Amino acid sequence: MPTPRHHLNRRRRRQALADRPTAAARAHAPVGLLPAPGSRPGRPPAAKPVRGTTEAAGEEAAADRPAAARTTKDRARGLAPLVVLCVLTLLLGGFAGWAHSRAGELRDDPARGNTALTDLARTSEIKGQTAEAVAALFSYDHADTGPFERAGRTLLTGKAVDQHRTLFGGVLAQAARQKTVITTTVTDSAVERIDGDRARVLVYADQSSVSTAGTGKAGGKQRPKAQDRGVYAGAMFAVDVVRRDGRWLVENIDTFGR
Repeated sequence: MPTPRHHLNRRRRRQALADRPTAAARAHAPVGLLPAPGSRPGRPPAAKPVRGTTEAAGEEAAADRPAAARTTKDRARGLAPLVVLCVLTLLLGGFAGWAHSRAGELRDDPARGNTALTDLARTSEIKGQTAEAVAALFSYDHADTGPFERAGRTLLTGKAVDQHRTLFGGVLAQAARQKTVITTTVTDSAVERIDGDRARVLVYADQSSVSTAGTGKAGGKQRPKAQDRGVYAGAMFAVDVVRRDGRWLVENIDTFGR
């Protein structure tokens, strides 16, 4: 009668016989890429195509293309403000250079001392005194020559003295004979330039010349008054004035070639 030990030994033998082919197969298994001797080289199993792989790859590539385009557009949009800023910088730099150059030219220009438009009080003073001087210098009354002569002595300086004498040289000879009254009124004036104590004034004036000859008494009888021969005209000229002892004097009379 078999004992439990016999059953145990039998089971071990069976287990040994069952494991022997597996060990032999392991001993003859090829190592590396070469097939075992006597065996047929086999083809590797073909990979089964995964359904939807190509379509998925295409969809992914198509999805990547708009993303790349969006990235390029975003970069372009990011560069646009930088380009505009560079252009503005160049323009502002050019304008600053031009303005600096222009300011230098204005500083070097002799006209920079002109304060005719900025010093209103001085401009008004020059206009007022010039109008009074012109009215006195260019008005004459044969019956009272004192104001005319006094104006020539006190309101003229420099070459204006000879200019005034030349202008009235022929007029005074006839004025005494024809008993002429000349009246000059300044209607408007403009200060063209003020440079320190010198200024140039453009003058507009109305002038009338009336002869009173032919009136008076003869043999105790009143002679009929002759008809006045009046002459009326407008005049435009410029005078250069200079400030002396608190008063503006005429130092040049410019009749523009007339």
